[in-house]
Parts: sequence; C-alpha cells; structure tokens
Amino acid sequence: MASSVSETGAGTAASAPLIGITSYLEQARTGVWDVRASFLPKVYLDAVTDAGGIAVVLPPQPVDDETAQRIVGSLDGLIVAGGADVDPARYGEQAHERTGAPREDRDAFEDALLRAAIDAELPFLGICRGAQMLNVALGGTLIQHLPDEVGDDRYQLGEGVFNPIEVEVDAGSRIAGIMGEDRRATAPLYHHQAIGEVANGLTVTSRTEDGVIESLELDSVPFGIAVQWHPEEHAEDRRLFAGLVQAAKDHRSSRSK
Repeated sequence: MASSVSETGAGTAASAPLIGITSYLEQARTGVWDVRASFLPKVYLDAVTDAGGIAVVLPPQPVDDETAQRIVGSLDGLIVAGGADVDPARYGEQAHERTGAPREDRDAFEDALLRAAIDAELPFLGICRGAQMLNVALGGTLIQHLPDEVGDDRYQLGEGVFNPIEVEVDAGSRIAGIMGEDRRATAPLYHHQAIGEVANGLTVTSRTEDGVIESLELDSVPFGIAVQWHPEEHAEDRRLFAGLVQAAKDHRSSRSK
C-alpha cells in the first residue's frame, strides 16, 4: 500500500508544472535573527498548489538578460506578485509624496523576468504590482495615488484590510475564457496606485465603475494576463491559477516536442 501511495504521488509530481513566484526582500525577525530575507505570503503558495502546480519562490537578485533567460527556461509558468510601488523613474515621473521608496532591486529583477518570459512565451500572471510592472516594462505609466483621482481610499483601506468588489471581465477576452460562463469575480482590492497610460500591445479587459483598470492581457503571447486585484486572497475561486497551471502544462508539452 505504501508503494502504491508513493507511486501515485510521484506521478502527480511529475505532471505538475513549476510556477515561479516573485517575492520581496524585507527585514525579517525570527528567534535571535533580524536579517534581510526573501518573503512571500503563504496565500500565493496555496493558490498555486491548490491549482495543481509546484510553487518556486524567486527572490530579487542581480540579473542580466542571460540570467533571466536561464530562470525562465527552468520554469513552466511565472507569477509576478504584489508588493511595493514601482519606481516612477521607470516611467519618467517624479515620485508623488505618497509613493513608497523605490525597490530598485525588485524592479530590475521583475522587469528582466517579464521580458524573458515574453520572449520565451512563458505563461505568466501579474498580480497587483505585477500588473503595474508589466505595464511599465512595456512603456506604460501609472497613476501614483488613486485617492487624488477618485476622492477616497476605497481601493486601499489600509491596515492590511482588503476591500472586495465584484469585477466582470470583457466577453471574448482570454481571461473570460478562463473564467468560464460566469465572467464575474470577487476582487479583493489593495492598491493605492493604478494603471495610467496603457502600454502598446496590452488590452484592457475590465474596469471598475469609475474607470479604474482592473485587468489586462498581452496580445502577443498565448497566456499573458495581469489583474490589479488579489485573487490569491480568495481561496474559493482558483480559476486564474488553474488557467495558469494548464497553460504552463501546455507550454511544457510544446517545448518537449
């Protein structure tokens, strides 16, 4: 019986795609240690494993084109996770007084990974900051502080409290194909910035009632989707992660032919 369980587990592991998830470098304290460390909320890992993937954490590190290509070449799919504000210098603006201090190491790392992923047609999902990073990497801009535009803090309540709203994605989009018959999703929001000028090649696939962009997709690749909300926070709806995992399996199969 033990052998049978082991064989089943091995078969499942062999078919599960490797999904890299970008992470933070943060000061972390555990026991006697107070050090800089790679940090990623467990909900991202759960979202990938719930959908049948194997999660691999990718910490910011020095990177050039060749290194990014090697990382991407080792993966079946990529998630560019949420986190701190993108450096406004990357899209030609001075920092707003409410824009966070730049994380240049993470910006450079994720920019290189996204470019390598696009070149390799590696399936990827951008989440919150990940959507913003995709837009900036391709030449778009950001709204640095949404309350200046909408008049309140409804998009980021603060204190780690997500504000769930309902978003409906556009019919005929790739993300709609993933969502299935019900194109609606509960979207836990936590972003004080948003997509500004949309980069060439990106298509907007959903907006809020007041016009804030909540999802985008890259037309030139088989699976390049980014959402401004936090789907990892909604454990009852894993459709986006299931779509990424399936695309990752397809990508791996295409490379092995």
